[in-house]
Amino acid sequence: MFSPEIYQERRDALLSRFGGGLLLFLGHTESPMNFPDNPYPFRQDSTFLYYFGLNQPDLAAVVDVDAGTTTIFGDELTIDHIVWMGDLPTIARRAEKTGVSETRPLGDLEEIMGRAVTAGRAVHFLPPYRAETRLQLRDLLGVDPEEATEEASEELIRAVVDQRSHKKEEEIREIERAVTTSVAMHEAAMGMARPGMLEREIAAVVEHIAMGAGGRVSYPVIGTIHGQTLHNHYYGNTLSPGDLFLLDAGAETSMGYAGDLTSTFPVSPTFEPRQQMIWELILEAYDTAVAALEPGVPNREVHFAACRVIFEGMRDLGIMRGDTEEALAAGAHAMVMPHGIGHMMGLDVHDMEDLGEDYVGYAGEERSTQFGLKSLRLARKLEPGFVLTVEPGVYFIPQLMDLWESEGKLKEFIDYEELGKWRDFGGMRNEENYLVTPEGARRLGPHKPQTVEEIEELRGE
Repeated sequence: MFSPEIYQERRDALLSRFGGGLLLFLGHTESPMNFPDNPYPFRQDSTFLYYFGLNQPDLAAVVDVDAGTTTIFGDELTIDHIVWMGDLPTIARRAEKTGVSETRPLGDLEEIMGRAVTAGRAVHFLPPYRAETRLQLRDLLGVDPEEATEEASEELIRAVVDQRSHKKEEEIREIERAVTTSVAMHEAAMGMARPGMLEREIAAVVEHIAMGAGGRVSYPVIGTIHGQTLHNHYYGNTLSPGDLFLLDAGAETSMGYAGDLTSTFPVSPTFEPRQQMIWELILEAYDTAVAALEPGVPNREVHFAACRVIFEGMRDLGIMRGDTEEALAAGAHAMVMPHGIGHMMGLDVHDMEDLGEDYVGYAGEERSTQFGLKSLRLARKLEPGFVLTVEPGVYFIPQLMDLWESEGKLKEFIDYEELGKWRDFGGMRNEENYLVTPEGARRLGPHKPQTVEEIEELRGE
């Protein structure tokens, strides 16, 4: 945990945004895999972690804006729990570590919320993303579970997003720890992959490194020879000479902060000519995007800076044609890059997206519905303290090729005959993490091997 003063400062800053009412924060409960005593590894709600730092189940907190008080609700352990799971400090002792002096049993929360509702006091809560939380809101506030997201407090959402978007030094240090471990995960994968191995052997080593560093993976590992499927979580394929291996994996620290990196490398010792050609195009798009990062620049422009490079590279290969800006406006580049250039990162690998992507990444701006561009999670102007990913890629997706060609879509910009020659290529992408600074941006964590020379040196047999 951070110091109690840090959590107190965060809550004070939040409190200053409200004129009255209650701010309700519900921590997570355990989530059983297949029966109650066999739960998934516990992960606390990230906003609860941000303001209270306590990574144990069955906790809640209420900030009374009118009274200026904060109360943590939780129950003391029974002897049965201690026998089977071990001891923990009392709720009061745990609350002290987060700068809170008032605690009450969890059962008191329903009475307090009931009195607030009866008195007509505003109770602000965040959108629930777990079924258990929806049921808690029903029991505490009488909120219909089906309407809980719509009933959430927009005022609280905006206040939390504004605050969590700007990372302080203590958070940046934690994120860099996560990224440092993430780089080690990628270097290990690059060094070990050989023909005849199964994808899951690499995924297992990657997860081992994350756990060995004291945390876990920050999201399910993507480790695949079929990189054209953007989020491919199947690990049963056998690596063969000539394959590309795409690894999208990051570590999470014990405090919950995430890293998020992607690498693509050949299963053979060296890149084949076509693989090297596409990889160097991706690195050019990556470098172009990084050079565009600075305060005041909309990340939408960073996205298009990378897409411009990719489209023009495709045009040089004869796959695409026509005017660059017209093609980008029409979305022709999304045939080979159907996702956004990056997203916010912090306590969540896609930071705060449980609060609503549009609040986090658009700040009230209109979001495009165009294929590809609608998947840009972060479009707003960049500000100092933002931590984000930069992740251009090129993918040849046979099903997408066939659909667009059958529809005659954007044929003024796409040569489908030439495109078809790449249908068995797969997909490649590169990703690192950046902090926006007053002067521009800096990469977080150590350099990840990513040039052809660096990767082939690790791949050498």
